[in-house]
Amino acid sequence: MLLNLEHLGMAVHDLAAATALYTKLLGRAPYKTEHVASEAVDTVFFQVGGSKIELLAGTSPDSAITKYLEKKPEGIHHLAFEVDDIVAEMARLREQGFVVLNEAPKDGADDKLVCFVHPKSAGGVLVELCQSKAK
Repeated sequence: MLLNLEHLGMAVHDLAAATALYTKLLGRAPYKTEHVASEAVDTVFFQVGGSKIELLAGTSPDSAITKYLEKKPEGIHHLAFEVDDIVAEMARLREQGFVVLNEAPKDGADDKLVCFVHPKSAGGVLVELCQSKAK
């Protein structure tokens, strides 16, 4: 079951410039910076109420974020929803006809297990499911 909007992922070219911009915009510093080697991205997280904003910058030409930014402008890349049982939610979405891009959850940023739903099956929006690894 989808619990809430966990974060909004923003693809950016220049992580330092975007971090400075969002620090000014939100009036607070990010709470976390992290490199996710498996995705070839650097991330910065801001807490905003009960949700977060994640800034993502690719660290290699193969990165999904680098490739995304070759075709599209900076901005919203994905919506991430917190779930209480990621494996069950993946199965539920597959049964409902969604294309889940991962066979199994994988390690993601901010101490989460993650998987993605293809935008073509989700109204043109890349959807991320995430579950705390502590569960």
